[in-house]
This record gives sequence, structure tokens and C-alpha cells, in this order.
Amino acid sequence: MTENNTKLGIMLMIATTLVFALQDGISRHLAGEYNVFMVIMVRYWFFAAFVIALTRHQGHSVRTRQIWLQVLRGVLLVGEVYVMVLGFVYLGLVESYALFIAYPLIITALSGPILGEQVGWRRWLAIFVGFLGMLIILQPGRAVFSIHAIFPLSAGLMFALYGLLTRYAARRDTPSTSFFWTGIIGAIVATAIGVFHWQNMSPQDWAWMALLCILASLGHFLLIKCYAVAQASAVQPFAYMQLVFGCILGVSIFGDTLTHTTAIGVAFVVGAGLFTLWRERAAKS
Repeated sequence: MTENNTKLGIMLMIATTLVFALQDGISRHLAGEYNVFMVIMVRYWFFAAFVIALTRHQGHSVRTRQIWLQVLRGVLLVGEVYVMVLGFVYLGLVESYALFIAYPLIITALSGPILGEQVGWRRWLAIFVGFLGMLIILQPGRAVFSIHAIFPLSAGLMFALYGLLTRYAARRDTPSTSFFWTGIIGAIVATAIGVFHWQNMSPQDWAWMALLCILASLGHFLLIKCYAVAQASAVQPFAYMQLVFGCILGVSIFGDTLTHTTAIGVAFVVGAGLFTLWRERAAKS
């Protein structure tokens, strides 16, 4: 039984973004010390165990008549995690987040050809403004442009495709079914790659790994609870708080820098994203 408690939903979304930012900070640390394939593999083992336990507790059916779509979703998400963590390692949290947050605009742009949804001129204007923001962040043609920007940009594209396919899958599968297959397929793919890249970890870093796995499960639990108590359109704007928390961690702990151009570009992207969310909410009302 769903509730409609917007205030609680906002609090849960902010807590979710904080947990995910902490998770990304730990991922950056571990991937900087060990092979990223092994780090993601162990993380997905815990994720798979979490979805199995959650499914058994809720007693929901996980049967799907679109298994290949669920497989593609799982592969896209684990691939997004790989390249995003590489972005954290090579670019830092601040720059990676600044480019990755364009994914809502990518979803809007691709919702027409993939889902058959109509994208009006206002949404295209928001996409254009967001694109300008990305150009400000990247500063193409200048010395500060980094080829490693391909990591968060690719991660944003993959996560956008994952989101669109999740919407498409929802036409025939329940959210619980899609969530289950996301964890299982991701664990299979991550294991098939990571098992060949095993490295011994120090006891201290195993403790960090355990904390990473706990935070990953906690974040997903909070997100599920958030969408259970409030409408997605009401809480989605607060998902941008992950950028704020990520920047705080990057600057205070990892020594990242937040330049004026990055801040201006982020303002363009976030503003365009919030405008798009507002238009979707207004269209539904």
C-alpha cells in the first residue's frame, strides 16, 4: 500500500543521495588502489544477495516475459558503474558528477525515438541549455579539456538508456521484477569479468569494501522507500543533492577543485534538468 507523504519522501531522497555520494567516494578510493573489475564484482555480489533477500521477504514473483530486455538493462547498468568509477579515478568526483548529471536531459532527448513520447519545443530548449552547460564544463579546444571526460559522459548515456529501458520494461514487468533482474544480471556479468582480475586486499580495505556494500544496499533500500511514500515527480529534483554531497567529498577529502566554469556549467545543466522535471509535472497536473 503506497502513501503520499511528500515531506518524508524528500527527506528520504536527500538521505539516499548522501549515501550514494559516500558510496562513490569509497569506490573511488578502492578503484584507485585495486582493479576496478574486482571492486565492482564484490559490490555486485552483495547487491545480488540483497535483491534475493528482498524478493524472498516480499514474496513477489520475478518471472518475466522479456528476459532479453532485462539482460540488456543489467548489462547497461554494470557497464555504467564500471566507466563512472573510472571517471572518479581519472577526473575526480566533482568533474565526473558535473558531466554525469546531464543524463536526465539525454533521457528526454531519446524518449521520442525509443519510447514514442512527444518532446515539445520547451524540452528541446532545456536540452540545448543543458548542452551549453556541458560545453562550459568541458571547454573544448582548451588545454583543460581531458580525454577522460569520455568516462562520465559515457556513463551518463548508458544510465539514460538504462532508465529508458526501465520505463519500457515497466509496461509488462513490475518494478520488483526489474530490480531483481538488475542485481542478478549485473552480478553475473561482473563476476564473469572480475574473477580474472582478483587481487589480495589489505584488512583495512576489506573493511572499506564491506562498508561500500552496506551503503549500496542501504541506498537502494532508501530509494525504494522514497518512491513508496511520495510521487517521483515531487522528489526527483532533490536527486541533484548527490552532486552537492559529491562535490563536498571531492573537495574536502580527495583534494578536487571546483572551478568557476564548472560551477557555471553545472548551474546550466541542473537548471535545464529542473525545468524539464517541472514541465513533466505540470503536464500531468
